[in-house]
Amino acid sequence: MNDITEAVSALRAGGIVGIPTDTVYGLAVDPYRQDTLETLFDLKGRPLDKPFALLVASIEQAMSLARFTDDALDLADRFWPGGLTLVLTRLPDAPLWLGHRTRRTIGLRCPDHPVALELLRTAGPLVVTSANRAGEETVRDDAAARAIFGDVVALYLEGFAPGGMASTIIDLTEPTPLVLRKGPVFEP
Repeated sequence: MNDITEAVSALRAGGIVGIPTDTVYGLAVDPYRQDTLETLFDLKGRPLDKPFALLVASIEQAMSLARFTDDALDLADRFWPGGLTLVLTRLPDAPLWLGHRTRRTIGLRCPDHPVALELLRTAGPLVVTSANRAGEETVRDDAAARAIFGDVVALYLEGFAPGGMASTIIDLTEPTPLVLRKGPVFEP
């Protein structure tokens, strides 16, 4: 059994999996497991009104979760895979617990990291957040994440996040694109 197969099994069983991305090392959960998502909020010490983004392997995967405008498609074409998270309107059939519950938005990103992309192609979209506690510094590899979370995380995929900076977040649900967080991509 390879690491990706083990990671998918752990995710489907409700486990948290550590994954390297192009920006920072992350913690991933199955987006269709509301119980595991709630565990991730608790583990990070993150308020429920600050939703997690989802990572996807492609624009096609992303389109199964959110409504893509022409602007969103243009930005995804230009900056995916890469360090840009797009906040879009969640599709009605996407789980209600994903994204911002009252605004009905969802953040999506396609990472530029071979391990993350292989996992996403196999598992489908995943909720992913940085492997740190809320308010603490982000980490860049599996060893640093393991030092923080230990055995609470079911499996750590080995790897290094070369970027070291969280993704740029752009909200495209407003009349004018709004940069919510500056990161490796600064201009819409």
